Amino acid sequence: SKNFRLLTPIVGGLACNARCPFCIAGMTPENGVTGKAQAPDLSAFAKVCVFAKANQCDSLLLTSKGEPTLWPEQVLQYLKIQRAFDFKSVELQTNGIPIADRKIVTSQHLRQWREYGLKLIAISVVHYDAERNRQTYLPHRQAYIDLPELIAHLHSFGYAVRLAVVMLRGEIDSSAELQKMIAFARLHRVEQLTIRPVNKPDSSRNDEITTFVADNYLPGSAKTEIQAYLESVGTVIEKLPWGGGVYDVDGQNVCLTNSLTRADDDEDVGRQLIFLPDGRVSDDWQKEGVFLDAFVQAQNCQNSNQ
Repeated sequence: SKNFRLLTPIVGGLACNARCPFCIAGMTPENGVTGKAQAPDLSAFAKVCVFAKANQCDSLLLTSKGEPTLWPEQVLQYLKIQRAFDFKSVELQTNGIPIADRKIVTSQHLRQWREYGLKLIAISVVHYDAERNRQTYLPHRQAYIDLPELIAHLHSFGYAVRLAVVMLRGEIDSSAELQKMIAFARLHRVEQLTIRPVNKPDSSRNDEITTFVADNYLPGSAKTEIQAYLESVGTVIEKLPWGGGVYDVDGQNVCLTNSLTRADDDEDVGRQLIFLPDGRVSDDWQKEGVFLDAFVQAQNCQNSNQ
């Protein structure tokens, strides 16, 4: 049977406070997720946790089609349920803005999330330079968030931090730029640095975003050069089944990966199980998803046909 590496519950709705021109949620189907968040079906989520654990899934990543931290109470609801299942890694993917602004996500939220098992917070960035990040995420604001201060703030609550870098042409697009990104991560004691080239799904519902991605896509030569650099200076900690790997570069953890999932990336290891708030599950952002019983049935059919 297919094992899953990652369970990904979707928090909240489509609303987001950033303006990423490469927004994946803008390209992939809405799948019933609307601007306003619906209350998640928590009993269905508990059942999906049981299924995930039975299929060797040890990691949970809270994410959203929008920005998950706009719904801090929903984050807490999911954390309270997952706590019974003892996932090895429990993470939250965010642009970091609502946490840095200290308006929507309070210190009390951060304390509660930590108490209910959230271990790592992954912050999406495109660069080590604040102005470059502002142009991408907050073009409508005068200044970007104080990223070093945000990292220190999260560390003070006991969180590990990952900087999740989307690599774009003209931003982090070479080993020379990557070295500076690694130096920034090291300086601020960031536990993990992930780099992934910007990507687009096979079909997209937003032409403007698709055009941006096509114009800012990393050429194959840049990816090859970056990988060769990591191979030469880093020690391989883990090779990932879908390509890329995790390296130790002079004490800094660096993961090179890609940003989109497809169910067929690896025959034996489904990369992730996506939980939609209404109780449906999917193994691909492009698919609408089905309820768990139908999903299990489909998995069993696949297995008996192999």
